[in-house]
Amino acid sequence: MASASSARNADVDPHVAVDSLRVALERAGIVLPSLRADPASPSLRLVELGRVRADVALRLAHALEPRETAP
Repeated sequence: MASASSARNADVDPHVAVDSLRVALERAGIVLPSLRADPASPSLRLVELGRVRADVALRLAHALEPRETAP
């Protein structure tokens, strides 16, 4: 039996997800040139992140680290 969360995730349009991710990454100064919805598996709604240079992967890792908040 699928959970409500997984059912909700199955309804996400991969093109909308790609656009949202692209905007968020651009705000962080990161560009993934190969970012796209996977056309080979539309029923799976996969997003292809593609390949990136090592420096871009490192910037992405740093952007995903939790931020410390001021007290």
